[in-house]
Amino acid sequence: MAHFAKISENNEVLTVLVIDNSQTADSDGVEDESVGQQYLETHHSWPAEKWIQTSYNTTTNTHSSGDNSKAFRGNYAGVGYLWDPDNNIFWRPKPYASWVKNTSTAKWDSPLGNATSLTDEQSSQNSANTHDWYYSWDESAYQSNNSTGWVLVDRKA
Repeated sequence: MAHFAKISENNEVLTVLVIDNSQTADSDGVEDESVGQQYLETHHSWPAEKWIQTSYNTTTNTHSSGDNSKAFRGNYAGVGYLWDPDNNIFWRPKPYASWVKNTSTAKWDSPLGNATSLTDEQSSQNSANTHDWYYSWDESAYQSNNSTGWVLVDRKA
């Protein structure tokens, strides 16, 4: 089955449709995105260039088979995702205003990198079920002081 994202004028994914592979094959039986786009334009009255093929098996530039040479367009498109034609990637909605695109991983990254790992003490408290420590992004803290942003939180507090 072939998956195609219907794209708005603002490059937002409006829906994702699944069509039979036979609707994407050229006269030699080879899958061809443009054949699928023409089929969708004919049957769904939406411009062919606004139907972009997406891979159900790709997330964060990783293919579910383990063969990342098969990874296609960064992420499987979903409603509300954005199509980035310059980078040929479907992006999840931006989680925070300050986060930036990482085209290698097709993920949004915090401007400070990853959160610090929990200390051994915090991990043992989680294991002992007395606390549930994790790091959460606080956009207002980052906007106030761009050297902060990751905040340690205890779900059990």
